[in-house]
Amino acid sequence: MSGTEEEAISLLEGICQTSQPFQVSLGDVENFMPITPTVFIRVAFGAYRVRELHDSLNAGPLFYAEQWPYMPHLTIVKVDTMEVAARSLDVARERWARFDRPRKVVIEELTFVRSGKDFTQWTDLASVPLGKQLVHLP
Repeated sequence: MSGTEEEAISLLEGICQTSQPFQVSLGDVENFMPITPTVFIRVAFGAYRVRELHDSLNAGPLFYAEQWPYMPHLTIVKVDTMEVAARSLDVARERWARFDRPRKVVIEELTFVRSGKDFTQWTDLASVPLGKQLVHLP
């Protein structure tokens, strides 16, 4: 972050107030290997809305010059090695293929988080509904 948490939350609230909730469909299980040992579900339909929101938020105190293009996704697991990621990918694909419920999700709020030192634990700082006012977390 290039600003304070308070500045970031203020920007987040302002942008989210002007963005209405929207629906996305979840696509296939994919991975970021060999760049990172991460397995994820790609956002299929509605990915452009997630990307637009991401691009709007990458400003001011939240600006970050990203090394890679942003890809809307739902992270399943980020592990330490490519071998564990490959096994996780196989398991995730098999389980996702058996998932028989709707794969549509309504994005109604964003949660602003702070990462721990090793990016394995996250602390929720604020829940920000789309199209509404900020809700402070205890």
